[in-house]
Amino acid sequence: MALTTGACRFGLWWVHVDWSKDCVHHVSFAKTGAEGPVPPAIRAYCAGRLRDQISLRSVATEDGAPYAAVYRAVCGIPYGSTATYGKIAWECGTSPRVVGIAMRRNPTPLVIPCHRVVAQGGLGGFTPDVSIKQALLAMEQQD
Repeated sequence: MALTTGACRFGLWWVHVDWSKDCVHHVSFAKTGAEGPVPPAIRAYCAGRLRDQISLRSVATEDGAPYAAVYRAVCGIPYGSTATYGKIAWECGTSPRVVGIAMRRNPTPLVIPCHRVVAQGGLGGFTPDVSIKQALLAMEQQD
């Protein structure tokens, strides 16, 4: 299976995407990049034009993938909403620390909206920079 690699802008950041058909294999953020093909849903989301879940599959939610149950629970967080690490942990029968590890290792942010998972007393982290999480959440709060 051949992967397509491309990038689009989200504010000051580049969103790099490796994908094939309706399945995303990897998403990362960088300060540099060049325009290239990305799934239309990701491009629309990054431009603030998609006000719903990104309707693409992630390799990380497939049965047998590490943390698949956690990632599927996170995919259930509606656009514009958040859930705590503790709530997701309770839903999955695990600990908040495991959820945090899964979020840090999420290979497909945006498709698995890990930015919507927050700490009970604050925002929590985001790789490579928490300002991306802040910007994503702010964009989703706009009407």
